[in-house]
Amino acid sequence: MQADFAVTVRDNGRGIPVEPHPKFPTKSALEVILCTLHSGGKFSGKAYQTSGGLHGVGASVVNALSDLMVVEVARNRELFEQRFSRGIPQGPVRRIGAAPNRRGTTVTFHADEEIFGHHRFKPARLLKMVRSKAYLFSGVEIRWKSAIDDGETPAEASFHFPGGLADYLSESLAGASTYAERPFAGKVGFAEKYGEPGSVEWAINWTPARDGFIQSYCNTVPTPEGGTHEAGFWAAILKGIRAYGELVKNRKAAEITREDLLTGGCALVSCFIREPQFVGQTKDRLATEAAARMTEGAVRDHFDNWLAADTKSAGAILDFLVLRAEERLRRRQEKETQRKTATKKLRLPGKLVDCSATARDGTELFIVEGDSAGGSAKMARDRTTQALLPLRGKILNVLGAASAKLGTNQEIADLTQALGVGLGTRFSIDDLRYDKVIIMTDADVDGAHIAALLMTFFFTQMRPLIDKGHLYLACPPLYRLTQGAHRLYVADDAEKERMLAQGLGGRGKIDVQRFKGLGEMDAKDLKDTTMNPATRKLIRVTTDDEFPGETSDLVERLMGKKPELRFQYISENARFVEELDV
Repeated sequence: MQADFAVTVRDNGRGIPVEPHPKFPTKSALEVILCTLHSGGKFSGKAYQTSGGLHGVGASVVNALSDLMVVEVARNRELFEQRFSRGIPQGPVRRIGAAPNRRGTTVTFHADEEIFGHHRFKPARLLKMVRSKAYLFSGVEIRWKSAIDDGETPAEASFHFPGGLADYLSESLAGASTYAERPFAGKVGFAEKYGEPGSVEWAINWTPARDGFIQSYCNTVPTPEGGTHEAGFWAAILKGIRAYGELVKNRKAAEITREDLLTGGCALVSCFIREPQFVGQTKDRLATEAAARMTEGAVRDHFDNWLAADTKSAGAILDFLVLRAEERLRRRQEKETQRKTATKKLRLPGKLVDCSATARDGTELFIVEGDSAGGSAKMARDRTTQALLPLRGKILNVLGAASAKLGTNQEIADLTQALGVGLGTRFSIDDLRYDKVIIMTDADVDGAHIAALLMTFFFTQMRPLIDKGHLYLACPPLYRLTQGAHRLYVADDAEKERMLAQGLGGRGKIDVQRFKGLGEMDAKDLKDTTMNPATRKLIRVTTDDEFPGETSDLVERLMGKKPELRFQYISENARFVEELDV
């Protein structure tokens, strides 16, 4: 990445052809590839048998959205160049000299500021992407250089992982205890067994130290919603572990399900197939039916052999999964018993102001700080769909406190009862009583601290609540500006100063009122700015799962029991925080 946020990508391949295109004799092949949709070598069916791109629009779109794109091609010991601006060639391909010791293509592009405005590429995000590609292409070396000092990314780095996904998983689980000394990992081609080009690579291990996860890819494209390759992989693992249980005469192994495999199971799957079919243009889910069959067949035989060769690890994994299955069945039995007890009433905390809707869809629970804020919110809410739960003070820091305190803390007990769910492994998303859980705290430092404590609680004790998109942050304003009949709410000091300089469109003095807390806002203000779905703004709480351990490590570092880790983080990042007058 260059200092002006332009990005350069260089390879040492054969180089894009620069000769006249057979169908367009007045244009070079390079110009056709970069300016014409649905063109490129992958459509020949030979050069790219397992390509991530399906439609041939990527390079053309990048070209169209760049105010400058420069392409250099080192081919046949000669160096060529062509320049583009917003998808339009600025001249033909020209030879710029000899290149006896160079080969490949170099593409430099700069995002068009007329389209993207102040938005820039984030070096840290690009670095993660580069690093993941090095894992997915085991043995390939990728070199990184950046002229931007953002405090997070190195100026230069080299990524080379001969072990592929096995190296990736080992790094993700570094320091965590696992049931297998070495992960079950491997890579198998499809050609020999199925006569198809492509392959599948995988790595999996089980740990009691963290929640399970699976990251899957097809032709290096991340598939966060899974798909047929994931289905085939889990089918192989499930059939293999059940067969091993039958072999060692463990009858309870037959009760293990895919849900149990996911509990503590940390897995990575990457397949390469010809002409993949995805659900939607964003390629979040693989739909190619053959991928399930080929992946299952490729993984199953190797898993059976691995279990038989490492009986110590196999026994530990089997015992762990049987315990998970027993716990799941026990939870289901408890749930069925509760349903059969017709006279049993739902226990709800006394502070909860519930909504009248009985179905979960469309309902919202606002977690507010203090009874005063709850009073305003009670008048501003929609009684049909919006419920309120006031909290007194700051909730317990679940990472900084002893685990025994969780069961005796009243605020946590009220919160779990209001949501209708349990903690940790007892949490079930099906029991959740509300569609949205919205943290609504004051727009000040104390409010941010309470929100951080609540997010830590949900992340560690009710993680699926976040993963399934049910947790949100409300965005109350900090100021109300009034000028005659004109009224405007602003979020921070910078926006306030900007609006004071511009004016509100009325005449006379602009009255500025700062809201010290939600309790100071009247019901109309609170409804218009924070609670009305038509006019409010919500922030959905999500995690970055490209590297699963990073979020957990950061939460532990900032909210855990070791203050020295917090001090180190603050020391390393303090210079990036602007001082605010609050």
